[in-house]
Amino acid sequence: MSRPEPNEYNPHFKGYIGLVPEGDLQTILRKQLEESISFFKAISKEKSEYRYAEGKWSIKEVLGHLVDCERIMCYRLLAIARGDKSPLPSFDENAYNENAKFKRLDIERIINEYETVRLATLSLLANLSDETLELEGTVLNHPTTPRAIAYIIAGHELHHLKIINERYL
Repeated sequence: MSRPEPNEYNPHFKGYIGLVPEGDLQTILRKQLEESISFFKAISKEKSEYRYAEGKWSIKEVLGHLVDCERIMCYRLLAIARGDKSPLPSFDENAYNENAKFKRLDIERIINEYETVRLATLSLLANLSDETLELEGTVLNHPTTPRAIAYIIAGHELHHLKIINERYL
């Protein structure tokens, strides 16, 4: 799967896509899965509840956000790949996080959910043709391809891991 062109996604996502290294995206997503599981498993219960500032999410809430966001991105990817031309809306990440109540869950449960979601993402991508990955739909009022969404998933995770390393640890 080749890197998407700038006209395949909303400019809001340019930074995420730019974080994704060169190489096979499925390999990159599998490596992320292994590395992120190890990374989050090494975080203590106490540290998983740390917030670097008032009103910011804890580490486990950031992980929960990654899970929710990947689910939403995969829905968008699936809808476009199946030819759905309905405009796909944004979502309120803060409302999702608040209502998910990740703060009441042990980080191990969120890690397990992350693994389940990523494996589903990999399964979906493995079954899509190159032509399907280039179909066009509308996300956030902008033409978007499934290929771009797959790159956004990888880059979004890299973005948040960078923030965790810089501000939480």
